[in-house]
Amino acid sequence: MNKRILNLLAFLFTINMFAVDRIWSENISIIPEPVSIKKEQGNFILPQNISISISGEKAYEPIARFIQTKISVATGRKVSLIQNKFKSATIKLFLNSEKDSVLGDEGYILSVNKKGVNISANQLAGLYYGAKSLIQLFPPEIERNDNNWSKQWSIPCLLIVDYPRFGWRGLMLDASRHFFTVEETKKYIDTMSCYKFNILHWHLTDDDGWRIEIKKYPKLTEVGAWRVKREGNYGTFIPPLPSEPREYGGYYSQEQIKEIVAYAKERFIQIVPEIDVPGHSLAAIVAYPELSCTEGAEDYVVRSGEAILDWTGGGRPKALVDNTLCPANEKVYEFMRNVIDEVAELFPFGYFHIGGDEAPYNFWEGSPQIKQLMEKEHLKNMAEVQAYFNKRLEKMVMAKGKKMIGWDEILEGSINSTTAVMCWRDEKYAVDATNAKHHVVMSPNKYTYIDYMQGDISTETPIFRSLRLNQVYKFEPIPAGADSAYILGGQGNLWTEQIFNNRQAEYMTWPRGFAISEALWSPSHKKDWNQFVKKTENHFVRLDNRSIKYSPAIYDPIVNIHRKGDMYWLTLTPEIEGLDIHLSFDGSAPDNYYPKYNEPILIPIDAQSVKIVTYRNGKVIGRQLAIPMERYKNKK
Repeated sequence: MNKRILNLLAFLFTINMFAVDRIWSENISIIPEPVSIKKEQGNFILPQNISISISGEKAYEPIARFIQTKISVATGRKVSLIQNKFKSATIKLFLNSEKDSVLGDEGYILSVNKKGVNISANQLAGLYYGAKSLIQLFPPEIERNDNNWSKQWSIPCLLIVDYPRFGWRGLMLDASRHFFTVEETKKYIDTMSCYKFNILHWHLTDDDGWRIEIKKYPKLTEVGAWRVKREGNYGTFIPPLPSEPREYGGYYSQEQIKEIVAYAKERFIQIVPEIDVPGHSLAAIVAYPELSCTEGAEDYVVRSGEAILDWTGGGRPKALVDNTLCPANEKVYEFMRNVIDEVAELFPFGYFHIGGDEAPYNFWEGSPQIKQLMEKEHLKNMAEVQAYFNKRLEKMVMAKGKKMIGWDEILEGSINSTTAVMCWRDEKYAVDATNAKHHVVMSPNKYTYIDYMQGDISTETPIFRSLRLNQVYKFEPIPAGADSAYILGGQGNLWTEQIFNNRQAEYMTWPRGFAISEALWSPSHKKDWNQFVKKTENHFVRLDNRSIKYSPAIYDPIVNIHRKGDMYWLTLTPEIEGLDIHLSFDGSAPDNYYPKYNEPILIPIDAQSVKIVTYRNGKVIGRQLAIPMERYKNKK
């Protein structure tokens, strides 16, 4: 490391990182927000001949090639990789000879001056994240896949010091409800990596499909991976008819799993596999009915979107068909041991997810086998039956040198202290888990369930709940009362009952994924909603250039219609500043010459609908919302 760099690092150690004010510019729009950005005088102008130094280290080469490809494809200019010519390179990458304790394993320092760019880090992951931030400093056209050298490209001179707040920064992709191909999964991973996510939680099995090849149990994919195709409102479909072909679905071969795991690793993303048991197991039971406690399981079919759980009682669901593995059947434990053995070999990451959520108990309660198990093992209730099952799986997972993780229902029975908890229902479960010295991954549904509607139901596929971007941005991974030492981090969860294709998966993830990435990477005191909105809009242009679909719901107001006596009042709340809202009650499409909304308004007594559109600076920016009054007229 040369003397100038050593002096730079010495200077960095003397400054108070958290006292550096954020200094913004039109072309400083990095997501997630770095720990420190210090703007300096001048700009670096990208030359026509560009070189990237990798200091003779071959390990740097994939990161250097990533930068090379992004710049050369977008600009059409020659970008060379050079070794042992550190001083003359345009962009310099290097690992610190002495580790910087502030940066850790994933932090980096990005320095831009008029002559070029320096990125330093302790580990390759840090260099990679530094490269990702560098790309975000360039104009959005850097994301294009065609030659676009139409203007002079420059980035401001600055100094960024950056490192993550949490080590677990994840997104969960449910591939069971709807199957995503290898290429679609890789594309999802690519976009995750742009925003410094490092965990893909892969939900591979459920009632709706078993998606991973298990060589000892070929029927899991021959039978359990396929169902009748239905489209519409998932959960309301008619049951499959015997005559209908079961050709909708798919699965990943073990070779494809290895390919995706390797692809993710190149982008510094680890994959956590989830085999969801004992509930959510209908696809496995259809393939191997002997895994059920219930007679007649051989007549079950893989779920195609029909209702199989009754949630009307509140709390734990009641099963209409028995979708649970039988904890009283030794064949189930042989099955799980073999499945865990094969899956664990495919995924090198240290955690194995066993699900454990939403297991209905009503079939167990009527099972003679379960009654005998309870008598033998002195189990008092069904929660203890599930805990017995979980503890046996825990031993299998630990035997593979891994730690078990499950949804927070696993706290209902005693588990080993090495088993981690994924908190999804309420933050109180995280408090309980950390106080019991369990590591916790935070994914509370009120902040991180990105399958929920993000705008008005008139523009969204119908889900029972909404989650606007501003609510996601409030996500704080350390809840009050929790022991922060046991919070690993958090993740957003994309369940896919109502997500039929990868374009909709993108739409539901972004921009809410931006907010989750900032909650998990950036210092909490750097949060600024209005500035985040500006950055989000800038990144919409980047996503456009990459042909990634996203939701524009931030431009649509939050609609609330409430009743007073026999009349209805309309309240419209913009999610972001600077919007003008126009509306009509006569069925016509409003524009900016129609009445402007300023305060709650009485809806005309005979109006059948209200149509709403938002403008900014005289130009339409929001989608037209058409709200039928019949949606509200039966409410009291």
